[in-house]
Amino acid sequence: QVQLAESGGGSVQVGGSLRLSCAASGPAFSTYFMGWFRQTSGKEREFVAAIRSDGGNTYYADSAKGRFTISRDNALSTMYLQMNSLNPSDTARYFCAAAKLFRLSAWVRGPNAVDYWGKGTLVTVSS
Repeated sequence: QVQLAESGGGSVQVGGSLRLSCAASGPAFSTYFMGWFRQTSGKEREFVAAIRSDGGNTYYADSAKGRFTISRDNALSTMYLQMNSLNPSDTARYFCAAAKLFRLSAWVRGPNAVDYWGKGTLVTVSS
């Protein structure tokens, strides 16, 4: 069983930056495919970014490319999302996700095939 806890959310102005963290407790963090999703009220949770278990490959939604960077530190059992050039459309609750297998094709279609979720951290971008 893996427990995930997000932190780092908050309020920021347009053009600002935030760094989200996802701390994992439980065994075998380094074997999990990890990622970030986000959700706004009334909408389905959507894929933002993902990273392979060894950190060797990263994947991004079009909305995140060039602005967000996903990374992980397996020694600390922590994943990060550096978000730059934030705009109001990035306002959402951001969720950490983990899967025992490589699930990119499922994740880009929606919140599918996720083995573990965090409770989320709220990001608000104001103009």
